[in-house]
Amino acid sequence: MLGSLDHDLVLNYAQPGESAMGERIIVHGHVLDEEARPVPNALVEVWQANAGGRYRHKKDGYLAPLDPNFGGCGRVITDENGYYAFRTVRPGPYPWPNGVNDWRPSHIHFSLFGSGFAQRLITQMYFEGDPHIPLCPIVNTINDPAAIEMLVAKLDMKHTVPMDARAYRFDIVLRGRRSTLFENRMEGN
Repeated sequence: MLGSLDHDLVLNYAQPGESAMGERIIVHGHVLDEEARPVPNALVEVWQANAGGRYRHKKDGYLAPLDPNFGGCGRVITDENGYYAFRTVRPGPYPWPNGVNDWRPSHIHFSLFGSGFAQRLITQMYFEGDPHIPLCPIVNTINDPAAIEMLVAKLDMKHTVPMDARAYRFDIVLRGRRSTLFENRMEGN
């Protein structure tokens, strides 16, 4: 059972009367099958760094401060049209010790669960216009520019909340030749 604030990462970890720090955003889209049909009742879990690029994890050694009101994770279930939405803060980029000066672009991790716990797909969503995307060591392992483009959420001003949050659209296709690239199923879905 989902909690009442599981879809709102701005508030779900915050103390009463407080909220997470950073640029507020709404991420929304549809989960679709290979025929572009909606996938209802899919559990979409997300986790991410805070606005400064730091994860709330004991092994995260980045010097950026932790936000005491941001836990960095949430979840939502798709509706009958395969639609999902959650509110969060835009995560910051962070250094990655793979190379001397490697940085990860701002991104949000997605985990999608089907009707059984063993049906899990994991991917990452990047933000349109982020200059770190083509420099990212992980993104550079993907040889298909079209696959990379499907991992980039587009700014969607039609779904913003005035004076609160900009919106980004990220549709996820589970199978087929137009499928989203999933980290745990690189061979295909």
